[in-house]
Amino acid sequence: MFKLKGKRVLLVGLGSRGRAACRLLCDCGASVVAVDREDDDLLRRETGPLAKMGAEVHLGLAKPLAKLLDGVELGVISVGGIRETAWVRALRKADLPVIGELELGSQQLRCLNIAVTGTNGKTPAAKLIEQVLIGAQRETRLAGKVDYPICDAVGDSKELDYLILAVNSFQLELTHFFSPTVAVLTNIAPDHMDHYGCMAEYVNAKARIFANQQPFDWAIIQSEALAQIRSFGIEILCKIITFSASNRRADISLDRGLIVSRVPGWEGPLMDFTECQLQGAHNAEILMAALAAGRVFRIPLEQSAEVLRNHPALPHRCELVAEMGGVSYINDSRSTNLAALEKSLSSMKPGPGGRPNVWLLAGGRDKAGAYHDIGPLLSRRVKAAFLMGETRENLRTAWSLFTPCRLVDSLEEAVRQSAELAEEGDVILLSPASEDSGSVNGYQHRGEMFRRSVELLAGTSTEAESTGKAGSASKIPHVLSR
Repeated sequence: MFKLKGKRVLLVGLGSRGRAACRLLCDCGASVVAVDREDDDLLRRETGPLAKMGAEVHLGLAKPLAKLLDGVELGVISVGGIRETAWVRALRKADLPVIGELELGSQQLRCLNIAVTGTNGKTPAAKLIEQVLIGAQRETRLAGKVDYPICDAVGDSKELDYLILAVNSFQLELTHFFSPTVAVLTNIAPDHMDHYGCMAEYVNAKARIFANQQPFDWAIIQSEALAQIRSFGIEILCKIITFSASNRRADISLDRGLIVSRVPGWEGPLMDFTECQLQGAHNAEILMAALAAGRVFRIPLEQSAEVLRNHPALPHRCELVAEMGGVSYINDSRSTNLAALEKSLSSMKPGPGGRPNVWLLAGGRDKAGAYHDIGPLLSRRVKAAFLMGETRENLRTAWSLFTPCRLVDSLEEAVRQSAELAEEGDVILLSPASEDSGSVNGYQHRGEMFRRSVELLAGTSTEAESTGKAGSASKIPHVLSR
């Protein structure tokens, strides 16, 4: 554990997690120098209280200043600041220890922690585990996300039995001693290749969640992800429960609509997945992870199953926003990579005769994905794709052989144009396969923009129907060909 009292600490990145880290460092008696490359009115207002706590705050600094590094004994990087590579390089060149805000917060916790990671599904899985534990009267709270960072949870932790953490690869790669009592890995698929460059580095970052676990700890892992980890020679030393919706040799699997267990002493059907509000193979897997966590904590199966059976889908995850004129508008803004898009498309009900019926709204910040890999699925499910953001040209190059593609300048334009073309039985699906680079609130803001656009469209459609001024079908081919 790093001692903080009286230590001069350089904190890089002043997003939500970084500000929480700064508050914790000040509370622990550290002398904090906090920097961020951004400088705007909002950030100035948000960092003002940090200066009042005694932190030395510097905004608009993309390049390191030697005078700020003078006397520094520890570097702390927030997840928002991990791309501040010049600062990280400067700290490491000075041979200073560098940790992330996850490591910082976990060292100060006063309760056991359960950590959940994965390319997709980590937040829903963490939420389900939280609800299972709360249903069993365990004092539990979910942290780690931007609205409740781990460093803000430290003060509450002495009153908790468990703190559940949804953590990403950027946070994990900057850990040293982080050791959850239970670590859950939902899946691993290519993502953030603009940062990692290859799958080996990405898998190694994810696998750090297990690095410090002891033989008496637990790892709950999708069986396919475990195979990937082992293919890179990484060993997991604690007790393991595997799960999979497609591999019936996993400890927990899906068999003709039933979630079944092969765990010794817990064999047999666990619950009927068809009775759950959550649907789709990807949701079956996060239910399996939550059931396994309940088993680890000795919660009666009936109690866990009742909670999970009635759990609704989280916002921005294949969320039905509206149905108008027989067309479904679905918000899957949380789809920030190709694996998530693949799951979303596969879960959509096909059109009559299995014909494509999805109008796909995609694009955002380019993360160097292998976009062409999903082409065959697009040809089977997607009528056309409306592409936006900095990655739209790359998406069109990769996808235009498989489905018609149209470049648009905004999400609102994509919603409007797809609605002009959609017919009864079609789906307009926001599933970007990219992160949102246009808002500090990320996928949540993008999902709300989609919702507002659909609501505006609904108002326009109602007015058009009442006045007899609805658009002519003869305009449809012209709109797509532009």
